[in-house]
Amino acid sequence: MLLRLATTADVPAIHEIYAPIVEHTAISFETVVPSHAEIERRLADTVPQYPWLVAADDGVVLGYAYGHRFAPRAAYAWSVETSIYVRDSARGTGVGRALYDGLLGLLDAQGYEQAFAGIALPNAASIGLHEAVGFRRIGTYERVGFKFDAWHDVGWWQRALASHARVPHAPVAVDDLDDALLQKVLRQSHAS
Repeated sequence: MLLRLATTADVPAIHEIYAPIVEHTAISFETVVPSHAEIERRLADTVPQYPWLVAADDGVVLGYAYGHRFAPRAAYAWSVETSIYVRDSARGTGVGRALYDGLLGLLDAQGYEQAFAGIALPNAASIGLHEAVGFRRIGTYERVGFKFDAWHDVGWWQRALASHARVPHAPVAVDDLDDALLQKVLRQSHAS
């Protein structure tokens, strides 16, 4: 398995992974599957400030994970929200763990302080993954999403990333990270 930064060439595979999640589950609160063009726009809007990773094996994308803006106000600049999706056939194989190890390593190297993840409930597999990589539950938004004729709660998990410097430096765009550091983080994530 190889972890790498996502490119526009990965959009069809990302769409293939995400579409059934939108269509058949409440894991995502989207109700219409985004088009290839929309996924490409989201990728372009996210990168370069935040990483978007894919895990691939023999050229097949098994999953993807990315960081994105937590909230728009300036004081939130050191906080990041994370998202992760794994191909149904690859769940439980370590793909999610490898993606999260890589993503969290990059976010830490960029200078982010806190990572947050919202999980539509119930979702024992996602909770298990998040807690296995160090997230802890901090609260629940009750009855916040309505999909498939039912109300759904969203649990929130948080994980500290960096050292909490008294005066932190501004987070570095993923495109501005030293390539050797980027490759080292991704290699370490794959090895763990």
